[in-house]
Amino acid sequence: AILCLVSSGKSLKLLQEQWRTYTNECIQSFISTAPAAGPVCNRTFDQYVCWPDGLPGTTVNVSCPWYLPWYRKVHQGLVYRVCGADSRWAHGKNTSECEQDDPGQQYGQILSKFRVMYTVGYSLSLAALTLALAILITFRKLHCMRNNIHMNLFGSFILRALSILVKDALLDQMSSAHFQGEFIYAGNVSGCRVAMVMMQYSVMANNYWLLVEGLYLHSLLVITVFSERNYFYIYLCIGWGAPLIFVLPWMTVKYLYENEECWERNINMGYWWIIRSPILFAYLINFIIFIRIIKILMSKLKAHQMRYTDYKFRLAKSTLTLIPLLGIHAILFTFVIDESVPKESLLRLIRLFYDLLFSSFQGLLVAILYCFVNKEVQNEMLKKWKRWKLGKDIEEEYRHTHSQTPHAKSGSMVPALTHECPETPELAAMASAESQHLVTGLQNGVSQNRGRVRLQLTSEPQEGASNCSSLTEDICLEERPVNSECSAVVTETNV
Repeated sequence: AILCLVSSGKSLKLLQEQWRTYTNECIQSFISTAPAAGPVCNRTFDQYVCWPDGLPGTTVNVSCPWYLPWYRKVHQGLVYRVCGADSRWAHGKNTSECEQDDPGQQYGQILSKFRVMYTVGYSLSLAALTLALAILITFRKLHCMRNNIHMNLFGSFILRALSILVKDALLDQMSSAHFQGEFIYAGNVSGCRVAMVMMQYSVMANNYWLLVEGLYLHSLLVITVFSERNYFYIYLCIGWGAPLIFVLPWMTVKYLYENEECWERNINMGYWWIIRSPILFAYLINFIIFIRIIKILMSKLKAHQMRYTDYKFRLAKSTLTLIPLLGIHAILFTFVIDESVPKESLLRLIRLFYDLLFSSFQGLLVAILYCFVNKEVQNEMLKKWKRWKLGKDIEEEYRHTHSQTPHAKSGSMVPALTHECPETPELAAMASAESQHLVTGLQNGVSQNRGRVRLQLTSEPQEGASNCSSLTEDICLEERPVNSECSAVVTETNV
């Protein structure tokens, strides 16, 4: 817990040295003092304070450890621990007199709570994004330009969450080992640095895929003739390639000039601007694109008031759903930089809370808005379920009919099978043909495979059908020629 209260590198190193000195003094006192006669709670060092032998059934008290950074304020305080009647120490201890209302201590406690918050956020986002990515990959009818960009964005969110969680775990492991004076292997340091580099890359890649989302929506609204296939390769280079241009120089200067521990501290803030400046640039460009998209949507919605009578509501909904997709929330505290704000100031804490909250839960919001509540995704999952249910019903009916009339011809079973799925009007037309085809195939294959059945129900997308539209695309594609595999027929979604 003390590690959370010490922020600067020099203070942490000084605390570690003083703690090791205190530990050695404690061990020396154990060696130089003769053991007590009779049953006692054995002398021990619990990694916080040095306890002498204690009499059973008493409360032992010792002075606050002198290695505490705020020891001068608590030098008269005591730590209390109960020695049980069975000559065993109680598990807990009372350190309230050694814990003062120190600003640094309060700041560390706040940071600890912030960490719990963003750990929960990234964990939930990781689970939701993994499921959303699996859904978009599984359903081939959803594979189009817009969802391909979404899948890459989901991947960048997943990489960001994983790298941050792994980095935190490795930093905890190293800090604990360093604080307790244990040897830290060079491989552990290298692994922590690799995790730090991956975190910086994934954060930047995530922000640049947010920029790609903005560029794509803007191009749909502005460019008349839009070749999606050619632009997609450019988007890949921007999303995954551009961050390397900045992360590699940052790695070089960290290795040459700040090659300390896990590279988690920014001693020279000028080196940190190698990472920060391109991210701020992406924020600014996306904010400009966001304003322009809202203006275009407003003009188009007003021009189509006969069709969109609730255009104000649609505009508000589009605005709110675009904010997490483009990362517009990040622009609020963009210019509240570390150098211009005191370390423990309220403004800095507010900015930190705001950034950590939205950054950690942003992936969850994007997965919900652009996958789970998307009408096309829901329709495809519903069709998949209905096809699976139809197949199970056909197989069950075949087994039931075949067990009663083993020598019946396949054609005699078809009428009974065509009424298996009355609740699905869109599948009723194809049910008869599919049933006849399946039952005929099953009947012909019974003698060859002794009744083992494998059903394959497929539904190929019709030519020109689209499953990748949104309100923004719905409006902008109305006035565009059909030249894309995913924009021939555009239907409004819940995005």
